[in-house]
Amino acid sequence: MSIFRFKQFEVVNERSAMKVNTDGVLLGAAMTLTLQDRLMLDVGTGTGTIALMAAQRLSALSECTSSNDFRVDAIDIDEPSASEAAVNFGNSPWNANLRALNLSLADYAASLPEDLRFDLIFSNPPYFEDSLTAPDERKSAARHTSDGLSYRDIFDFAAPRLTDNGRMALVLPADQEHGLTRYGRMCGLHLYRILRIRTVPRKAPIRIVAEFSRHRPAHTDDSVLTIQNEGKYTQEYLSLTKDFYLFA
Repeated sequence: MSIFRFKQFEVVNERSAMKVNTDGVLLGAAMTLTLQDRLMLDVGTGTGTIALMAAQRLSALSECTSSNDFRVDAIDIDEPSASEAAVNFGNSPWNANLRALNLSLADYAASLPEDLRFDLIFSNPPYFEDSLTAPDERKSAARHTSDGLSYRDIFDFAAPRLTDNGRMALVLPADQEHGLTRYGRMCGLHLYRILRIRTVPRKAPIRIVAEFSRHRPAHTDDSVLTIQNEGKYTQEYLSLTKDFYLFA
């Protein structure tokens, strides 16, 4: 059995269409969380890693690892992925706070009460819009927006369903920043924080963690994270992931 071990939880990493990956870990470690966050949604949860990281961070904020004060719904259209996430949630210290559901975003939306609102919606969504699809159909569906999920779908869902102070956080390729922020504004959601991620100092950023809210900021918090320098992980990357990775 393939198991990925973090400091406070383990992830069975076998049946999910998309395995544990750096993009997801960066989102889970970098996205903003507050003590006021009570209801959250993970769209396309895969193994459930990002939801587990959110639960760990929220529990640390409240200094109560068994707190029932928050809930994360984690949805995935891929049944093996949702089932694996459910196993990972059940084996974690936050099994009472996490719920894995084998649902598309559209079906999940249809199941919700009209007045339900979220404090945080986060996702590591598919992003290969114009590339050749992967040979494995399940992995292809997890990676390609043409198979039914794009950041536009997540914006469309989030716009009417965030609380007044609610946020949305996504990790995407850096070259999608313009389209992402433009569509966000069309939905009434404004970029207030962006973390640009580059592998080494001499290269341009390849990923962004972008956060949106209903409120137009006076200025956008814009920063850069470099993962490696001279063959070693940078101190900033180790600091960001120190509560999760065993090597950090």
